[in-house]
Amino acid sequence: MKKVSYLILFLLLLAACGGDPAPTQPVDSQPVEEVVPTVVPPTPTPAVEATLPPPPTIAPVATATPPPAVEEPVVEDETAVVLNTREDFGNNRNLLTGELVDDPAVLLQRPIAVKISNAPPNFVRPQAGLNDADIIFEHTAEGSVTRFTAIFYDSAPESIGPIRSARLIDVELPAMYDAGLAFSGASNGVNQRLNSSDFQTRIIYSAEQGYFRTGEDKPFEHTLYGDASGFQQALATKGQNTPPNFVTFNSFNSIAPEGGQPAGYAAIDYQWETVEWRYDPENGRYWRWAADQPVLDANTGEQVSAANVAIIAPFHVEDPTVCEEIANDTCIHLSVQIQLWGSGTGLLLRDGQQYNITWNRQGRNDSLTFTDANGTPFPLQIGNMWVQLVPSWYQEPVLVQP
Repeated sequence: MKKVSYLILFLLLLAACGGDPAPTQPVDSQPVEEVVPTVVPPTPTPAVEATLPPPPTIAPVATATPPPAVEEPVVEDETAVVLNTREDFGNNRNLLTGELVDDPAVLLQRPIAVKISNAPPNFVRPQAGLNDADIIFEHTAEGSVTRFTAIFYDSAPESIGPIRSARLIDVELPAMYDAGLAFSGASNGVNQRLNSSDFQTRIIYSAEQGYFRTGEDKPFEHTLYGDASGFQQALATKGQNTPPNFVTFNSFNSIAPEGGQPAGYAAIDYQWETVEWRYDPENGRYWRWAADQPVLDANTGEQVSAANVAIIAPFHVEDPTVCEEIANDTCIHLSVQIQLWGSGTGLLLRDGQQYNITWNRQGRNDSLTFTDANGTPFPLQIGNMWVQLVPSWYQEPVLVQP
């Protein structure tokens, strides 16, 4: 296919915005993580309302030919589904995906964020439950390997995993989606922040209901999985399985807006492997590939797919107070804080089209939302979404072709 553009998401105007300088690039190697002991639930501490730093400013996405501004779609198809206000969702549509649910009662349960491993591939793939998640955030951990945080709301797969340790991004995501958090340990610095967070009472520790070991013949740390219904029961035991309060939410429209450019293929080079999204016009979804192999969901054997793929590059800054890996009494990998607050430019793929968008999160309890060039809410396609969080120090890691 003829290359149309290299999309550069990362010309950070640090001098202009006064933000923290970009960190030096982490060592490009796959770390051997230390097995973290089971965390005993701490005595609950009073909720702490986090103070958000000033929002960063990120340079606009560069394109060979700037597309026209995204305009409000003119809906002519009477079968089109348009969801702009909370009332549009009624009581039977998932506010995270716009999808109808068979039983509205499932929307009265709290979402759950689950930490899922992505490396090494021979031990963790195929992962279980990826196609059941409403939103999945992919981010780099130590070195350049990636890890997922999956948000489950209206579905309850019996197997999710393998579940691994949390990172600093997980101090943000449960607050954004009023969710519980299931994970397997964390570094001391991350544990301290989670245990003093405003959602500490919604943390589901690995000694609580919902976790199980598969007994597979592979390293022990890759055998922990979870049952979504069990996690819901664990929250209910603590009086926390209550309806979520989504402070902000996205618009949805089953008809693609005007102003897009063809995007049948997108690749994100995470250095340790390349993630690809290939559009299928027959079903209107993007299929996921990694390292030239289709990514499958272990629960069904089906290839992982998404109705929406967001590619954004918020500031990634190494936190000198949190060490993720120690060797010979020396910290060799600091934890990376992904500053998913404020706003910045990015790219949204839906219906085989690419759109320049602005991502937004102004308050701690705001979820990730998108607007177009006019500041109007950008409509997602009804269905699930993957959010590709790309380090701000990467050079030209994103390629999109028709």
